[in-house]
Amino acid sequence: MQGLLKQHFDTFARYNAWANTRLFDAAARLSAADYRADRGAFFRSIQGTLNHLLVTDRVWMFRLTGEGDSPDRLDAILFEELEPLRQAREAEDTRIMQYITGLSEASLEGAITYRRVSTPDAITQPLAPALAHWFNHQTHHRGQAHALLTGLVGRAPELDLLFYQRLAEKGLA
Repeated sequence: MQGLLKQHFDTFARYNAWANTRLFDAAARLSAADYRADRGAFFRSIQGTLNHLLVTDRVWMFRLTGEGDSPDRLDAILFEELEPLRQAREAEDTRIMQYITGLSEASLEGAITYRRVSTPDAITQPLAPALAHWFNHQTHHRGQAHALLTGLVGRAPELDLLFYQRLAEKGLA
């Protein structure tokens, strides 16, 4: 039987992909000007925020696997246009799910050592809390994009974890 911590992270990997799909579907309905408009968010626009999410996921996947791209700026715009960004997002979400579902309970008790983007200092920390931070970070910035969408068009898709869990229970997520 799978342990609760393993189930927790497997759920978050699936939820992450589901929420990103919904967010990108909503962003695809924006005009190019609204997609790029500086709305005062930490990464300025929906474009900046969605790019930041991909940047940090690539950074974390590099830290965790030693493979792939690891951008050197957290505000990098990896893709100017939404559709190539969406394709890269989907590929990264698949990669994340494969990595997380491939972890064992024992590996979740291990540690990782990595370097931050902003400093050369090596950091060692337990894996499970690092994963918890990573998934929380994704949710945090999706919330910012959600708020930007709401401000632009008056509504944004439901992204709540409980909503996802209820859909998943019915086989709809």
